[in-house]
Amino acid sequence: MGFEETLANATSDASYRRSRETSEKIHAKIAEDPSQFRMLTGDRPTGNLHIGHYFGSLSNRVKLQQAGVETWILVADYQVITDRDGTGPIRERAYSLVTDYLAAGIDPAKATIFAHSQVPALNQLMLPFLSLVTDAELRRNPTVKAELEATEGRPLSGLLLTYPVHQAADILFCKANIVPVGKDQLPHLEQTRVIAQRFDRRYGRPEGSDTPVFPSPQALLSDSGTILGLDGRKMSKSFGNTVDLGMSADETAKKIRKAVTDSDRFITYDPENRPEVANLLTIAAMATGRGQAEIAEEIGNGGGGTLKNYVTETLNELLAPLRERRAELEKDPEIVRRVLAEGIERANDQANETLREVREAMNMAY
Repeated sequence: MGFEETLANATSDASYRRSRETSEKIHAKIAEDPSQFRMLTGDRPTGNLHIGHYFGSLSNRVKLQQAGVETWILVADYQVITDRDGTGPIRERAYSLVTDYLAAGIDPAKATIFAHSQVPALNQLMLPFLSLVTDAELRRNPTVKAELEATEGRPLSGLLLTYPVHQAADILFCKANIVPVGKDQLPHLEQTRVIAQRFDRRYGRPEGSDTPVFPSPQALLSDSGTILGLDGRKMSKSFGNTVDLGMSADETAKKIRKAVTDSDRFITYDPENRPEVANLLTIAAMATGRGQAEIAEEIGNGGGGTLKNYVTETLNELLAPLRERRAELEKDPEIVRRVLAEGIERANDQANETLREVREAMNMAY
């Protein structure tokens, strides 16, 4: 490892520690007064949501909303075409996302669920925001950099190159001041803060206002661990190694029976040497609230079969209410369409107001 890479890693670790400290302070403030926070989060409609989404973000969104945090949830449909040649069945997938949100407990009376392709003023923010970033900054973004390296000579689309700016527009148009993220997404949020601060310095504020147009959003880091796919690789829709939220109990059982374990019959929690077994124990722990080591000790000589049965039973028990609610929503799809339409209307109202402030700050209100 060279000096520059070592320095970059050290900087990244220090930044993560600061973000963790800030995140803990935010959680404490939410407990005291949630009304001071507005959260923006969301997903790309590229396929069905799975247990990785549920444990990693969806269940936490529900908890934050129940705690009183104002919630905005994005169906990031434009992001689908950042790295794909077409949209696929995007409308059906968008409605499926909203169905999962509602089934998981998101309350549409308290949350604004919207698709950014349907909010013109949000996307118009891209123009002034692009004036605030450089080509070099965009290419240093980890997501853009990784995608560029993976293209193997294929030209990088302009949409993918400017993906961090579009994400900033998603966050800032609604004046979100907290964004639930994982460690790998911290650079995106830092870029968003940079754009908000540069806008204030370069273009100023609406006439008569003492506050910046945009807040400086902070990361709300997830406390959940990372779940691998059932084959030991990264959990991904494209790998087919997930348990989808909408699967039946029997489908879940079939999936988990095929999960990779190892030849050692005695079950122990050893993430370094037995990652696949540890992963199943982690899924069971998240489903039950118990510890991985405690579950491993209970199973003992029961082997991989007993472990898989336990994971299946606990997952199916946890997800049963969600699946029942999801089935009800699928019988009446008009509910889902109405929720999304109402969310889009609220998002447009907010975006138009934000764009009005932006034009005033830029002296472009004619």
